[in-house]
Amino acid sequence: MDVRFWAKTDVGRTRDHNEDNFLVDRKLNLFVVADGMGGHAAGEVASLEAVQEVRRVIAEERALVESFDGSREAIERVTDLLERAISSACLKIFEMAAEDPNKKGMGTTTSLMLIAGERGFIGHVGDSRIYRLRDGETLQLTEDHSLINELIRRGKLQPGDPFDSPYKNAVTRAVGVHASVEVEAFDFAVEPGDTFLLCSDGLSCYLDDLLMLEYMSMPDLKEMAGRFIDHANASGGKDNITAVIVRALEAEEAAAAPRPPSLPPLPRPGEDPLRAVTFFKYLTDNERARLAQIAEVMHLEPNQVLFTEGDMPDGLWVVVEGRVALLDGDEALIELGAGGHFGESALVNAAPRVLTARAMSAARCFLFPRQAVFKVMEGAPILGMKLLWGLTQSFDNRLRVTQRELKIAQRGDERPVRSPAASLRGAMPITPSDELTPDFLFRDAQTSPPPFRDGGSALAELNLDI
Repeated sequence: MDVRFWAKTDVGRTRDHNEDNFLVDRKLNLFVVADGMGGHAAGEVASLEAVQEVRRVIAEERALVESFDGSREAIERVTDLLERAISSACLKIFEMAAEDPNKKGMGTTTSLMLIAGERGFIGHVGDSRIYRLRDGETLQLTEDHSLINELIRRGKLQPGDPFDSPYKNAVTRAVGVHASVEVEAFDFAVEPGDTFLLCSDGLSCYLDDLLMLEYMSMPDLKEMAGRFIDHANASGGKDNITAVIVRALEAEEAAAAPRPPSLPPLPRPGEDPLRAVTFFKYLTDNERARLAQIAEVMHLEPNQVLFTEGDMPDGLWVVVEGRVALLDGDEALIELGAGGHFGESALVNAAPRVLTARAMSAARCFLFPRQAVFKVMEGAPILGMKLLWGLTQSFDNRLRVTQRELKIAQRGDERPVRSPAASLRGAMPITPSDELTPDFLFRDAQTSPPPFRDGGSALAELNLDI
């Protein structure tokens, strides 16, 4: 994949110096934006150190990037590299501040994008942003680690609501304020014609969807960057302004070559196949997108077997298109359509499968491998907590059904039980004894909300009464 780019930064209309920094490495296809914070020009020091240290760490692993082959193992290695690069910058900035009292507490946001082959990789901390334009739709790929976004996620604010607080510009994660930081890192598919904008919040605070679409559709990248900077200044220019524009183009030598099977792209607005899955209902759009990147896409022919009774578990399955049946021998117990899922027990139990899964029509499924899910949960504790909560509720729902059936059996009542599966769209009839099968769970279960909202304890670290 070839790329074209242009970058521009401006001090804005109210600041006396620029604490933003950006970096472009055309050989690595690496693009970084950092927005520093801290007095006595310490923010400028932090942002400069961040972009330089990130590039140094990634450049040392240049061979890993240049040999990228699109495999799942290669994707994991590059994603880990981005996490290590930002973590290294975080520790270095923290140690610099510890040695100089004038720089105590300095830090920076850091948002980077690396393009390798037909995959893009993002590493992100803070409230700088990365946007993408594809097929006439703009999408914010990163999620702000900020107080305002945390309040929105917790339901205390609605997007666009006024918020008057001395902490309104506070970030909940920053590089260098502490010795370590949780890095949001993920990969996604890059398509020819995709246009990306990496920017500091001095620009993003003035953007809306219509303006984004108008500017990012411009053919001249230099003019586009200038228009963004001019718009921010004309709107007030209350902070430093940085815009890095990247556009992906089809490489001439690759144009006629056959494309390898694609991995799942970040879902477009309104087209997220995981949104319908109750198991994932507590996840944000970006968290679902992160999970989608570890999924193996299975294109199934009618009557193709996914797994058979006695197979060792491979992971969680989600039906995206078509229908899949779960069978006991030759007897179909239930059919699942789009949004249906099965095999959750594989995430907690390595026991052999007790059912067979077979496609009843042409179908497309996501398979979430056990170890890949565990790795995501380990790297993103809040996401992992939400997954565990959804899993716990699913098991709790099945236990309640089991208890109800036992009571009916004790009374000698032969009437069928209406189960959570009965509300499943297009589900086949199911008997009480079938529902005790431990190998699958059902969506549409009636569950109570979790004892947390998105973000966990991030606000507690600010010691704010909100």
